[in-house]
Amino acid sequence: MGAYATAYVESPWGVGQFRPAVVVPSVFAVLFGPLVGGLSAALGTLAADSLKHMTLYLPSLVAAAPSNFIAFYLLGKLLEGRFRWPRFIASSMLALTVGNGLCALLYTLYKAAIGALPVQLVPGLSVGLTVWWFSTMLPFQLLAVPPLLKALARALPQLVPEEVRHECTEGVTPRRELALALFATGVLAACVALLAALSQQAASFLVGGLPAAARETIRSLIVAAFSVTAAALLAAGAFAALPRRQG
Repeated sequence: MGAYATAYVESPWGVGQFRPAVVVPSVFAVLFGPLVGGLSAALGTLAADSLKHMTLYLPSLVAAAPSNFIAFYLLGKLLEGRFRWPRFIASSMLALTVGNGLCALLYTLYKAAIGALPVQLVPGLSVGLTVWWFSTMLPFQLLAVPPLLKALARALPQLVPEEVRHECTEGVTPRRELALALFATGVLAACVALLAALSQQAASFLVGGLPAAARETIRSLIVAAFSVTAAALLAAGAFAALPRRQG
């Protein structure tokens, strides 16, 4: 189970997990359509969260499962019958933004409703989790899914829809769009790190309502995690922008 493999790698706030397994429902959404993509994402994340907590995990049922279904249903729908690499990049960014934003909002509202989260933290944590999930998922989505689809198109062509197979064999992944997406996301992560480090107002927004003893620790974790993420994205963007060698 891909999601469970990284289920214990959490965000700087100690909630919300690192999910490179985003590639699995993405491939399913492209190959088998929006419904299969959405269901695989929803059931996969619910199973991983419940296995981690050894019970049916209600926050996942309330927030992660529906938002993952919507995100990967949307991805599949946007690409269904119209698969092209530039469209894949744009659709991935939109689907991950919608899914992660919805998941962060539902999760924080649920936690606040049951008294497990200070109400003051809901806006900052919603924004923070959205950016963290998006910036850590996007490189796997854009850099891992295309090679997987191309490999499947070669090995199991009968499994791959015709327009996807054609794009995998004849199309070229657009370096400019790929690099721009990675660079822009890296800049976004860097902005969060800088604001958390340099602006007391921004730091209060991101950690407001937490016990005083925990605020500086979590602020430091936010700066460190988003700095590393930004550096990785900017490096990936620079690599993606390099011209390919011919022959």
